[in-house]
Amino acid sequence: MRRRSWGVRMLVVETHELTKIYGNRVIAVNGVNLQVEKGCIFGLLGPNGAGKTTLLKLLMGLQIPTAGHAKVFGERTGPNAAHIRGRIGYLPTNPKFPPTLTPIAYLDLIGQLFGMSSEERKPRLASLIRAVDLLPAASRQIRSFSTGMTTRLGIAASLMNDPELLIWDEPTAGLDPAGRKYTLDFIQELGRTKTVIVSSHILSDIDRVCTHAGVLQDGKIIYCGSVRDLKQTIGRNHIELEVDGSDERLAICCKDILAMSEVIGCDLRGYWLEVRFKPDTPLASALSAVLSVATRHDVGVLSVTSTKAQTEDAFIRLLEEDQADGFTRAYSSGTPIAASVPRDLQD
Repeated sequence: MRRRSWGVRMLVVETHELTKIYGNRVIAVNGVNLQVEKGCIFGLLGPNGAGKTTLLKLLMGLQIPTAGHAKVFGERTGPNAAHIRGRIGYLPTNPKFPPTLTPIAYLDLIGQLFGMSSEERKPRLASLIRAVDLLPAASRQIRSFSTGMTTRLGIAASLMNDPELLIWDEPTAGLDPAGRKYTLDFIQELGRTKTVIVSSHILSDIDRVCTHAGVLQDGKIIYCGSVRDLKQTIGRNHIELEVDGSDERLAICCKDILAMSEVIGCDLRGYWLEVRFKPDTPLASALSAVLSVATRHDVGVLSVTSTKAQTEDAFIRLLEEDQADGFTRAYSSGTPIAASVPRDLQD
């Protein structure tokens, strides 16, 4: 596992060899050591079935670990840690609510469960309904809500107790582009004042809003550190140019770029030119050299996209490396590869 130092910080979440095994055979969470710093937006990234939901429930004390432990706000979590959960706002994947209640009635109920007085509840729920843009639907029954409206109500419910820590499980699942943008913008805004843990298998969401990330694969953390380090350390270093010119000029341009010492690959696909550089090549100087070659051959450059160390590349390579290591370990120990745990049982 790759791990990066975050320096001196206050930890909101800390786990030690946290493990959850179902029925003595399904390992959903496998020896997870995780630290989440106060004030960061932490992305729990992993494919479906990696164990993300189980890990989040262990953090909140909603499930009992088979081994190891989790600490939130410096205290161990568990079934009897209601005082800790009172400081957490939880949004499950695809939240479900009483269909006949209205948003006002439901949020008022949540406030009562948290022990809030009527004087506290009313202004709080009114403010949240406005904040999540549900005021026009405040008196409608929840059964009539779209997926996006239901998610926004879940967001409001998770904030009703004004929590210090937010744990949101796949908050953009099932949302249209407008709903995803709204939710991600809201996460960024909340990250200014709260610690946020958000799980997702949508890589671009994590890349956009998170400062740090943990990559979960088959119940194990295979990377923990900053999103920036994840991309810079593991990802690729290349650019894509949308070009314009005759086939002859484009072919000559591509040949001259490939001859540059810092270039390790150059491919022309239609009117898109992909140039791959050596890992330690400064991108600015390399791009300048490529543009000079294009100008010299009278090739127009319509757009330039830097795909240096994209999260997708880094994530896929991490998973591939971990799978290769797992195969090697299994082969060396004589463990049958076919005996692996079904992924659909791990979340």
